[in-house]
Amino acid sequence: MDSLDLQVIQQAQHWVTAGQPVWLCTVLSTFGSAPRGPGAMLVAMASGEHRGSLSGGCVEEDFMERLCTGQFAPVNQVVRYGDGGLAPTLELPCGGVLEVLIEYLAPEPQTLEHLELLRQALTGQCLTTRGVTPGGLTRRVLPGTVNGPRVQVAAHEILIRVGPVVRLLLAGLSPVAEFCANFALALGYEVVVCDPRPQVLEGFALPGVHVHPRLPSVFIEEGGCHAATAVVALTHDPRLDDLTLMEAVRTEAFYIGAMGSQRTSDKRIERLARIGGLDARALARIHAPIGLRLGSKTPAEIALAVMADILRVSNGIGRRDV
Repeated sequence: MDSLDLQVIQQAQHWVTAGQPVWLCTVLSTFGSAPRGPGAMLVAMASGEHRGSLSGGCVEEDFMERLCTGQFAPVNQVVRYGDGGLAPTLELPCGGVLEVLIEYLAPEPQTLEHLELLRQALTGQCLTTRGVTPGGLTRRVLPGTVNGPRVQVAAHEILIRVGPVVRLLLAGLSPVAEFCANFALALGYEVVVCDPRPQVLEGFALPGVHVHPRLPSVFIEEGGCHAATAVVALTHDPRLDDLTLMEAVRTEAFYIGAMGSQRTSDKRIERLARIGGLDARALARIHAPIGLRLGSKTPAEIALAVMADILRVSNGIGRRDV
């Protein structure tokens, strides 16, 4: 199923192609209760038709009423809900605070070009950062990275990272991998399991997880990784892990890790350099031993350490800052 933000951009493309101006709205920041985080999008027409969500319902009705009555100027602007924001909505029922970027997009070729770049980013073809200037109609597209905050607000420009949902590629199924899959689903990640061993996959069924009965290295080689992908090898089987790592370092995956003790990891790194021909730069991309040092012992604890490290990297937090 398409992500909601991808549906927003596709709907915007449809309306603009039909000659309709649209309003593209993006959550910039939240405080307190907020079902949708920074970067979430909604697109609307002045008629009231819309696709997407900003807050899960408590803001949309007021926003659409204001839009339909022409209360927003056709320029880039930031509005605030809650804690002294737009009157009469001085306080949200949930007690939260929401800041939203509103952009007016005219039905013209430049708009379609901009929306197409966003569509490509959301489908994993690239990572993009949008630069939007408040108070005017200027916007631009810059190269993006997974690391760091999704939204950065400055006085002269607002930067918004646009890309696909984070993909967790589990190279081989194991008890640790199963717990990782559960944690990743709770975080809203796309979860993919690749394992060519039918006896291991037998009986495994977790709603929302895409299972591919094939070598993870083959899945990666055929385009299974994009820049928002975390690849983790958690089987202790060199036949799966080593091939996976050799292919993963050739991709833009933002996180690559393998489970094992320091001794096992050192042997793996030596093997990858000697047999796989990986240079120091490629080897440095591999997190081994994988995960934060939490004193983890059980599969669930190890999985928690793995997912916490992936989240750390995706948020641009250094190990020394943890």
